[in-house]
Amino acid sequence: MTHDVPARARTMSPGLKIALELGPLVLFFAGNSYGGIYFATGLFMVATVVALGAMWVLARRIAVMPLISALVVMVFGTLTLVLQDDHFIKLKPTLVNALFGVALLGGLALRKPLLPYVFDGMMRLTAQGWRILTLRWGVFFLVMAVLNEIVWRNFSTDTWVSFKTFGYLPLTFLFAFAQAPLMARYELKDPEPAAGATAPEAPR
Repeated sequence: MTHDVPARARTMSPGLKIALELGPLVLFFAGNSYGGIYFATGLFMVATVVALGAMWVLARRIAVMPLISALVVMVFGTLTLVLQDDHFIKLKPTLVNALFGVALLGGLALRKPLLPYVFDGMMRLTAQGWRILTLRWGVFFLVMAVLNEIVWRNFSTDTWVSFKTFGYLPLTFLFAFAQAPLMARYELKDPEPAAGATAPEAPR
């Protein structure tokens, strides 16, 4: 009798992760240039599903935030295509960012920081570090929600698509990079081994 062994999560390289996150947006931009916003929306939906599938195949897990974002893409993308109203796909970034921002700040207010669950053990910070980082990310998401509203309500569809493709992710990466000093300052250090003790051998 054999027993199925559950698949273990794998580590995905940062470059590949960025490519999977950026790929659907690049296709969205190209699709809008080629066939307009509705063609781009359909292409974006397909590319999002493919990217999630690739994440699962390569890492055996899908992070919470890309999963929620993909679900909203499916709902608002479907509404956009069925009703032939591009307001829905333009509202999607506002809704997702506002949802993340409110969730993070709400959890912080209730003294239940949610950011450690989002990072899922990728880093270890002190309680104070998590509070500060959660506050910063919560405010950042709300700012991005407002920024999306400003762009899509005051500029052309092509300008909004360009912002969504070449503005949103770079701003997110720059903001994340700017948090490195904070994370280094509040990182939980492993206790020093006792005298004469040896560090565990790395797996081969």
